[in-house]
Amino acid sequence: MEEKEQFFLEIYNLGIIKFGNFTLKSGMNSPIYIDFRPIASRPDLLIKLSDLLIHEVISYDFELICGVPYAALPIATTLSLRSKIPLIIKRKENKGYGTERMIEGIYKIGQNCLIIEDVITSGDSLLKTVIDLEKEGLIIKNIMSILDREQGGIENIRKKGYNIRTLFRIGEVLKILKKKHFLKKKEIHMIQFFFKKKNIKNIQNKRISYEEKKEKISHPIGKKLIDITLKKKTNLIVSADLIHTENILKLVNLIGDRICGLKLHVDIINDFSYSFIKCLKNISIEKNFLLFEDRKLCDVGYTNYLQLHYGIHKISSWADIITVHVLAGSMSIQNLDIPYSMGLITISEMSSYGRLSDDHYIRKALNISLKNPKVIGTVAQRKVDDRLLLFTPGIHFYKRNNNNIGNTYIHPVQAFEKNGSDFIIVGKAIYQSDNPEITAEEYRNAGWKAYKNGL
Repeated sequence: MEEKEQFFLEIYNLGIIKFGNFTLKSGMNSPIYIDFRPIASRPDLLIKLSDLLIHEVISYDFELICGVPYAALPIATTLSLRSKIPLIIKRKENKGYGTERMIEGIYKIGQNCLIIEDVITSGDSLLKTVIDLEKEGLIIKNIMSILDREQGGIENIRKKGYNIRTLFRIGEVLKILKKKHFLKKKEIHMIQFFFKKKNIKNIQNKRISYEEKKEKISHPIGKKLIDITLKKKTNLIVSADLIHTENILKLVNLIGDRICGLKLHVDIINDFSYSFIKCLKNISIEKNFLLFEDRKLCDVGYTNYLQLHYGIHKISSWADIITVHVLAGSMSIQNLDIPYSMGLITISEMSSYGRLSDDHYIRKALNISLKNPKVIGTVAQRKVDDRLLLFTPGIHFYKRNNNNIGNTYIHPVQAFEKNGSDFIIVGKAIYQSDNPEITAEEYRNAGWKAYKNGL
């Protein structure tokens, strides 16, 4: 303890703790701001810190090291050099040039990676790094942080199943500073108020219920979808990527009672007709589910308008929901003149392997979605604002990565627990199964159970 205490006093002199009124990255207000970045200018202290970390993680089994960007990167780099364990680098966002990779370095699927974080508050940025590394097929078991602000982050990370340890806790180091008379009276009062307030953000907050979500959704189709979900106790949407109407109708008659929505690609149907649409519409009313045309409109506004209202499919005359990209900007979905009874779902993040959308694009897509009153939700692989319904595609009980078609798959539990999903979209796993009716029921049960467990 004496070695750690002496080390902290050394780095404190670099000005790593500041007192005042700060807004943290997590959104919390705090009278204390902790910044380990000045240590990067002191190689001697980086070496001391890495040696302290090595002592703490010596029993961990890991083959790679990764620092949460960007403050922890020099710390992770020094630890890699001292331990001779390879480093990989996680980008905050795809730069759109070069390799366009989010993870830089040499690694193999299935390798264990130790994550290094500088300060734990809520754990949001840490979990984002964990998720991105796991998407690359790496195994994350152990996490090491330099300092825990004691605001619930450590506990929340552990609840997610990860082993996390920390060198210092904020209460512990403040006691050291007080004992050494490094703190002014005003600063002591600020600290006491801070801990009394117990400003804890729990990233493992219970998800809001569908009933609560309905209050936040303004569009009638969004509300209707939630009503169907609650009445039928299903958040399952089936993607019927079939090319013959007979097979689609057969599938729908088997699974219609177990779904809240049916997703179509009408432009792949060989024998499309209005009699087919009329029949499908009648079944959707009888079995109480919505028709979801996955057209992914992706052009300038006027072309999107024409594709929606005209041509052989006349989508606006029958679909309850249609998907749209926002690559062309917010105006591309501004004046589509869609019926009051039809909602839009934006595509913020696809489930395909090697997708080009980076964090910057996804944030902009979500912002456009929130500002358009016709948008009921979005497709993404992450938690989004509660004012949007979240639809998660690429669902499969068995984790697969089929590079022939470029799809990646996740389990229903991961969709709800890690991504905060509201609706899961399942395709091949159901319509290619030997018994679609039974398989659909299995996915319905899994999705509903995962939702209930999050409450």
